[in-house]
Amino acid sequence: MRKTLFKRKFTVLLSVFAVILSFNAAAAGGLALPTGKVILTISGNITKTNKGEVAQFDRAMLESLGLVSFKTKTPWYDAPVTFEGISLDSLMKSIGAHGKKVTALALNDYNTEIPMSDFAEHGAILALKRDGEYMPVRDKGPLFIVYPYDSDEALQTDLYYGRSAWQLAKLIIE
Repeated sequence: MRKTLFKRKFTVLLSVFAVILSFNAAAAGGLALPTGKVILTISGNITKTNKGEVAQFDRAMLESLGLVSFKTKTPWYDAPVTFEGISLDSLMKSIGAHGKKVTALALNDYNTEIPMSDFAEHGAILALKRDGEYMPVRDKGPLFIVYPYDSDEALQTDLYYGRSAWQLAKLIIE
């Protein structure tokens, strides 16, 4: 009976210790673990992770970073559109990104390279919503890199339209 009681206490103690270690591991990486479906994975030159050497985000984690929005004309929609999402500059800071460029990879295998400086200089965002609605995969979702194209004529060019990856799934910081 004593051995059984000792064994139970030891098992409980080991379980508590494992939970503490997992919390410490997440804290050491600097990011909480996603509780919903992962919609963005970031790898490369980052200092804050939550799964091995990558940072994974679900929608709630992204939204918790603070939403920003702007209205702009695009070549993909007939009328001006209001995009709402996360400042890419803020996202990069939240994961301790350091590098010169970001490779964006989409669900449809499209990829593009973006200078990291674009995020702060031009106010690019990682849009989750268009005109107040979450964007489905069939309509450029769940994530879409967009610029406030109307804010600067230079942004209304194929160069910046080409950097505007939709159906975004991964970012690689280099």
